[in-house]
Formats: sequence, C-alpha cells, structure tokens
Amino acid sequence: MARSPRPQQLRVGRLTKAHGLKGAIKLELYTDDPERRFAPGATFSLQVPAESPWHGKHLTFRELRWYNGQPVGFFEGVDDRSAAETLVKAILWVDVDEAEEPDEPDAWYDHQLVGLTVLRDGAEVGKVVRVDHLPAQDLLIVKAASGEVMVPFVSAIVPEVDVAAGTLTVTPPAGLFEELADEASDAPAAAAAAEDADASEASDPPTEAADRQE
Repeated sequence: MARSPRPQQLRVGRLTKAHGLKGAIKLELYTDDPERRFAPGATFSLQVPAESPWHGKHLTFRELRWYNGQPVGFFEGVDDRSAAETLVKAILWVDVDEAEEPDEPDAWYDHQLVGLTVLRDGAEVGKVVRVDHLPAQDLLIVKAASGEVMVPFVSAIVPEVDVAAGTLTVTPPAGLFEELADEASDAPAAAAAAEDADASEASDPPTEAADRQE
C-alpha cells in the first residue's frame, strides 16, 4: 500500500510572551494574512525542544485579539498564565497544499529550497540539503566540498532564489565557504615571531609583567 504523502508545512508564527492571567500569549507573526491563518479552530504543529511538555503535540486556536497593535492569541487547553508560559518561544506551523503559494512574495517552502544548486559568482559551491528554522532566523544547510555550511537565509547573503532554474545565488562573507587566505599567510610570520620570543626568553632574565589582565 502506498503511503500518503507527508503534508508540507508553513511557519506562521512564534509565541513570545504570556499576556494577562487567562492564558493569552503574544504572537510574532510570520504571515501577511493572520486573519486566515489564525482563524478559530485552526490547528498548529509545535516546534519546541524535546524536553518541553508540548513536544509532539498540537494547539487549536480559539481567538485572535489585538492590544496596542500587538497580536495576542488564545488557545484551547491554555487557560491560565502558568500554562501560557510553558509555550513561550514555541514556533507554530500549519499544513498547506503544495500548490498553495506562500503568503509573502519572498518566501518559499522548505521543499522548494532543498536540492537547489548554490551559486557564488556564477560557480557552483554546493547544494541545499535542508532548512533549519531557528527563533532568530532560518539557516540553509548547504552541502559543499568542505562539508556542511550554515548560510543565514537573509537577502544580504542570499539575494536571489530561482526555483524554476533550480538555483540559489549567495554572496557570503569571506570565510563562510573557504578558509581565509590571510590566516594561512599569517602562519609563517606567527611561527617566526614565536621563535624570536623563545630566543629572547632564553638570553634575558625573566621580568615581572607591568600590567595584569583580569
């Protein structure tokens, strides 16, 4: 019997802080359509640490409110502040149809990014093997000749994603995909300086340091 395909998921928000005493939690939204994603009855998968009591569980949304322009959510089974605090930093995911377009123009689903050829100055430097979603930012894990490289998925470093062409262009800082040349060239000079220091210590009596580093 063929297995049903695993649904694709979209990250739509993060729970940031308990609000009040009745289980409300402030939301950081990752969607341009919160009224649709956070409709009453919506069910979310949770990205939480393995030791969290919520690991492997789902949340059902009850109500979305706005306080001073800040979105606040209420969830089934989260009825007091203590319960809300156990969910702080949890990332919320929803199942989506593969044919559905992401809410944001510069957003892609994981399955669209995995397998893309990574180009730097027009030359291939690796392939995307997975996407890691961290609270601060997403990381593209690229399989390169030197091993796996973690590339922050930000426009300054990943200026272009062309899913149709199967490529992703990076403009990484020096040292991300290779060892810095300056470090290699400095090695002989550092070795020579160490030899000079050893010779000086051998010929001169030791002296007490003038300043002490705390």
